[in-house]
Amino acid sequence: MSTTLQRIGGPLAALPLALTLLSGSALASSHREAPFITTAPKVDASDFYMFRSYEAGRSDFVTLIANYLPLQDAYGGPNYFALDPNALYEIHIDNNGDAKEDLSFQFRFRNTLSNGGAGTSLKIGDRSVGIPLVQSGQVSQVGDPNLQLAETYTVQVVRGDRRTGTRQALTQVGTGSETFAKPVDNIGVKTIPDYPGYAAKHVHAVAIPGCATPGRMFVGQRQDPFAVNLGPVFDLVNAPVSVITDPALTGAVPNPLGAKNVTAIALEIHRSCLTNGDDVIGGWTSASLRQARLIDGKPGSGHQASERAGGAWTQVSRLGMPLVNEVVIGLKDKDRFNASKPSGDAQFADYVTHPTLPALLEIALNLPKTAPTNLPRTDLVTTFLTGIKGVNQPKNVVASEMLRLNTGIAPVAYAEQNRLGIVGNLLAGGNDNAGFPNGRRPKDDVVDISLVAVMGGLCLANGDTDKLGFGSACRPSAVPLGATALKLHDAVDQGVVPLLSGFPYLNTPVPGSK
Repeated sequence: MSTTLQRIGGPLAALPLALTLLSGSALASSHREAPFITTAPKVDASDFYMFRSYEAGRSDFVTLIANYLPLQDAYGGPNYFALDPNALYEIHIDNNGDAKEDLSFQFRFRNTLSNGGAGTSLKIGDRSVGIPLVQSGQVSQVGDPNLQLAETYTVQVVRGDRRTGTRQALTQVGTGSETFAKPVDNIGVKTIPDYPGYAAKHVHAVAIPGCATPGRMFVGQRQDPFAVNLGPVFDLVNAPVSVITDPALTGAVPNPLGAKNVTAIALEIHRSCLTNGDDVIGGWTSASLRQARLIDGKPGSGHQASERAGGAWTQVSRLGMPLVNEVVIGLKDKDRFNASKPSGDAQFADYVTHPTLPALLEIALNLPKTAPTNLPRTDLVTTFLTGIKGVNQPKNVVASEMLRLNTGIAPVAYAEQNRLGIVGNLLAGGNDNAGFPNGRRPKDDVVDISLVAVMGGLCLANGDTDKLGFGSACRPSAVPLGATALKLHDAVDQGVVPLLSGFPYLNTPVPGSK
């Protein structure tokens, strides 16, 4: 179903002026979004992307990227940012609209010391003594002998329920190995003079059970691809109203995340292997820990030797649409949301039908009586929980929070992408229907799009005739800000974030030294 603007007609042309409180209401990606997850940063999901691949020659593939362990300082050695071997990282796909996973890609990591676990030693006098660094010399190749810590992982695809479904291992094309290598983080240019070349050797061609076409996979450190005016936003939006309402000032503030890294789990799969009779798929990422953790007061030698984990897997992180847990879900329910599944999202309905962010913006910006008055916010329920009809709504949708992608809409080359996704496409009269909220690409400025939405843009688009089907209460008169609601932004420009034009799309990580 290759949906186009012409086919959708007038409603879509107005809709994107506010399309996106899909993310809920938006002022920062999912970094440190809930109380518990701040104690376990290795399983903190920061961003989830799902889009038709726009690399030349790969347009029939879908790229899934789940970022974890946010706010990494590149100089954070000597123990860098390996993922947790006692955690389960997952990417879930719902391909029939029932709010339950039909495919889950499960990643497990293993971090082992060289020389059979003894690590790298140097002869010091008459003693052989272990070195304190992860590297003993320059690093350039997969499994480099100068690394005393090897980071590897395995991946299984589970069909059906994530815990009880049928599971099979992904394997390397050519070797059949079920074990994949992860590059060490970007320690610095003396240790790794050519980090882009070194990382590229860790892009694996993978055979995916049940899929006739091989895919690609990469797990490793990347520069954080998200742009947001992070500190001022959470400091009661500490910026002049004139800055926030003047589109000409987009990019006036440096992106504080530009100097940070994340760890990306990236998987590229042929779209025919993800769909099931409907071009629209839903996706989200999660991470789980074992229920029990025992800390050994007298650990033996080894890597991460103090912890003994056991018991059932327990989900502690969840991310589909960006920004939801941070600025939509109430503080008392943030841990609950991270532990929940889309099928149970009815318990969080009040946060969408009666969002608090507009009222908080009234207080923070000293703009009384500017919150939209159409309560309950049926406009946000439709967009946020079901997808947009004719754009990215499944044929038989069950209302639930996840990122939704119409795989039948062709990708747009990076250079032609509009940072405001479908919103910017329609404002500019362009031909980019492949952006947020139809999935999410790294270049899509979900913050600006969502600010417009939460302050009533959907109702401006709906008009007095209810052309979008949001209900008669959702009309321009319910938007006190009027046309100003269409100009909101956070003063940081997502469109200038450095990215790659091909897989894994996220930029080379910031080095620990230059």
